[in-house]
Amino acid sequence: MTPSTADRPQMLVEEFEELARHAPESARLEFLNGKIGVKPMPDGNHGEIVAWLLMQCMQHRPELFLYPEQGLQVEAYRKGRARPDAVLAPRRFFLGKGEWAEPHGVLMVVEVTSHDRDADARDRVEKPDAYAAARIPVYLLVDRDMTTVTVFADPEGGVYRSATSRAFGAAVELPDPVGFTLETEDLKDFLD
Repeated sequence: MTPSTADRPQMLVEEFEELARHAPESARLEFLNGKIGVKPMPDGNHGEIVAWLLMQCMQHRPELFLYPEQGLQVEAYRKGRARPDAVLAPRRFFLGKGEWAEPHGVLMVVEVTSHDRDADARDRVEKPDAYAAARIPVYLLVDRDMTTVTVFADPEGGVYRSATSRAFGAAVELPDPVGFTLETEDLKDFLD
């Protein structure tokens, strides 16, 4: 049996962090399952969705902030590095925490799919597993290809025990500790 990439990573986490520190701004690097990934640069609709979500979170939970592109230490034993499209946490949560912060205290991570061939594996498989292993309570996936919003919740044993998908336009519950209903009708305006 051949060991997986996670068993034999392409490099050490420290080597990845050094590489990421010196990467050009146009390269958004991540390190999941022992391999380097490059997140595509967001298009205008992607950015509008993140901005819309920021407004929704501020209206419903003004004591929190939705931080775009904050690096997190994820996966079992914090061996992975992810850069979610947005991270919901208390205001000033990341003050002094550096580029790759511990996820303890993060309430929700958000990914908005990009139109690239790696979106399926990255956003629908690798990210839920990494975020669940890091025990992040809620993962919100805005899937532009499927025109759905999926809420992953209740992480246990490295997986989310709950996943609820709704079509754009439907209301979706963001469970505690986020704790509000997200009305998604506006997402229809951001279809390509």
